[in-house]
Amino acid sequence: MADTWLRSFRAALPTVRLAHGDDEVRDWFSFVVVPQYETWVAAADGSVVGLLVLDGGELEQLYLDPSWWGEGLGDRLVALAKQQRPDGLGLWTFQVNGPAQRFYERHGFIAVERTDGLRNEEREPDVRYVWQPQGEGLSRN
Repeated sequence: MADTWLRSFRAALPTVRLAHGDDEVRDWFSFVVVPQYETWVAAADGSVVGLLVLDGGELEQLYLDPSWWGEGLGDRLVALAKQQRPDGLGLWTFQVNGPAQRFYERHGFIAVERTDGLRNEEREPDVRYVWQPQGEGLSRN
């Protein structure tokens, strides 16, 4: 999972500083993500090609190996997340990640907050998205 995350992060966000080294990311997946969060993987030929991490109502991580971008796998993982959290989901993505923003918006997520990035480890401006089954009570900021 960590190697897929690292490949995807670097390919999608070349201008964003990684807050932790590769070994730290691997340890984080091994000792924090897998034991503490609901994790799902998509595998092909014995390798992880996609991952979904849920923490309560938060979609914490959704990353695909770059070779799988545009193949519908992300759509399937978002559908799974919605199935697992039918009352709604929230997530953060970086403002520089236009493709991710368009992806989530296509799946009914609405941007509700933008920040200067001071609350995330990368210190990168980000945007909060939420999805609710009927979009009740949400407004675009």
